[in-house]
Amino acid sequence: HIPPELGKMESLEALSLHDNNLSGPIPKIIGDLTELKLLHLYSNQLSGPIPSELGNLKNLSDLELSNNSLTGQIPPSFGNLRNLQILFLRHNKLSGSIPKELGYLDNLVVLEMDENQFSGHLPEHLCQGGKLEIFTVNSNNLSGPIPRSLSKCSSFKRVRFDNNSFTGNLSEAFGSYPDLELIYLSENDFHGELSSNWGKCKNLTDLLIDGNKIGGCIPPEIGNLKGLHRLDLSSNHLVGMIPGEFGKLTSLVDLFLQNNHISGNIPGQLGALTKLESLDLSDNILNGSIPKFIGDYMNMLLGSYSNKFGQKIPKEIGGITQLNVLDLSHNLLVGEIPPQPSSSMTKGHNFILITVLPIMGTLVLLCALAGALLMCDQRRRVREVEKWDDGWLSISMIDGKALYRDILNATGDFDAKFCIGKGGHGSVYKVNLPSLGNIATKRFHSSFENTHPKSSMNEVRALTGIKHWNIVNLYGYFSNAQHSFLVYEYVERGNLSSILSIEVESKKLDWIKRVNIIKGVAFALSYMHHDCLPPIVHRDISSSNILLDFEYEARVADFGIAKLLKPDSSNCTAFAGTYGYVAPELAFTMKVTQMCDVYSFGVLALEIIKGKHLEEYITVLANSSTIDHVQHGDFLDERLPDPEDRVNEILFFYHQASKILLG
Repeated sequence: HIPPELGKMESLEALSLHDNNLSGPIPKIIGDLTELKLLHLYSNQLSGPIPSELGNLKNLSDLELSNNSLTGQIPPSFGNLRNLQILFLRHNKLSGSIPKELGYLDNLVVLEMDENQFSGHLPEHLCQGGKLEIFTVNSNNLSGPIPRSLSKCSSFKRVRFDNNSFTGNLSEAFGSYPDLELIYLSENDFHGELSSNWGKCKNLTDLLIDGNKIGGCIPPEIGNLKGLHRLDLSSNHLVGMIPGEFGKLTSLVDLFLQNNHISGNIPGQLGALTKLESLDLSDNILNGSIPKFIGDYMNMLLGSYSNKFGQKIPKEIGGITQLNVLDLSHNLLVGEIPPQPSSSMTKGHNFILITVLPIMGTLVLLCALAGALLMCDQRRRVREVEKWDDGWLSISMIDGKALYRDILNATGDFDAKFCIGKGGHGSVYKVNLPSLGNIATKRFHSSFENTHPKSSMNEVRALTGIKHWNIVNLYGYFSNAQHSFLVYEYVERGNLSSILSIEVESKKLDWIKRVNIIKGVAFALSYMHHDCLPPIVHRDISSSNILLDFEYEARVADFGIAKLLKPDSSNCTAFAGTYGYVAPELAFTMKVTQMCDVYSFGVLALEIIKGKHLEEYITVLANSSTIDHVQHGDFLDERLPDPEDRVNEILFFYHQASKILLG
């Protein structure tokens, strides 16, 4: 805990205790340090409310309390901190409305309150002093219009309003900001049209307005943003054509326009975007032919499915030297798939071509659900097993001993207060490391630790070699007589099961996101089954083992019971998996094959569509004599509006998942 004796140091001007393992409340007596100009308590495990006594620190210019577990509301007494220039409150558990008293802070330059549980409207008079440069309130439960004081805040440089429920006409809510570098407005309820004023923000590098209700045409003035790196206008109601002026965006790396109503041809001017790495034009009504200049790109993730492209796939596409994903499904393309030259089959990269294929058997159903046919293999070198003098065995993608020491220091040798979850095989700890940022460490229960730790080394070595968009990265494994633990990347939004069980969170998973989650899991399974040698069977595909990142992308996790298959082995093993997801035949044969994952995937797909596990309805679906009499509406999540224009896609997944359960 923070010792209350610090409150007696009346002449103290700076108190910095950040990046420690401090817990408990912030002592009220800190409010007696009236000479304090800087107070840094971020990146600890502090809890409880923020003391209102901190409002007595009238000389304070820098207050940073981020990355803790603070609860309650922001004290209105903060309105007394008239000298405050920097206020960090992000990544806590603060709730309630943001007090209007923050509008009194005329000298604020940085105000970050993202990743909390704030609700209600933003207060008036923020940025009243005209100095606010960095403002973040993303990932809260805020709603209502953007206050006029923020709309007119010409000092803005970096701004994030994403993942809330803000409303209002976008062209009225935001104006022209000469110094603006980054603005995220994604996943809100803004309507109206895109203003040409965005083209006046000459310093803009990131403009993200996806997941709103924006209509009208894309203003050609956006083409004036010569330094723009990322433009995401996806999942809106945009119409018209892609402006040819986009050809002037020569710094552009990512362009996302999918899921709109954009028509016409792909303008030839886009051939000038030589730095482009991701281009997604899917789910529009574009037509014409796919331009040959696509082959001039060096790196590319290209999505153009569900349009009306005709003619042949240009052979120049094979010239992309580092092609990652190419999705041209659901178009009017004819002819043959062009070959990929050997020069583009560079080591460590995937060439994935997604086309409409006939469904032949349950295994191909899995690929069709994802729309994925992986065309080449990925091989990645991983480290050999390290044996330490003190009895440790380790496999790690970085310096194993340093990583091990950092983890034990950061968790206090796996102190229970750092635990963020428990499962059937172990406990999970969230750890913040300088080298990797936030990671998740899964320490196995003692019953697992003593069970042949050396025998799992070959499996772990292969798992650390996996590198796939939809699979959680495994950084390493450590084992001795006392501890056995895996080190994973940390995935922000947690597991799908928890999200579906919370009504507010589940409503954020609209039909578009749910379809993408199903596809993402299918991509991951297709990779593990067909592009790993030997193949990997996960054996516990369930909503608890599907994590969602900040963008709601699916990440398959928990390989604690995964088994690497060798084609010449019997693959018989003890029962494992989650009840309700396990293929019936496994209970009798105890033989593990890829089909075990396929069955679990079918159950999971239906759970995502329904919003909860179907339980006894699984038996209904598995009965071919009754499936035709089941009402489709019985299997849609009632918390969401009807799929409307996506109903055919949802029904497609429903039917294919049902066929999987039929076997």
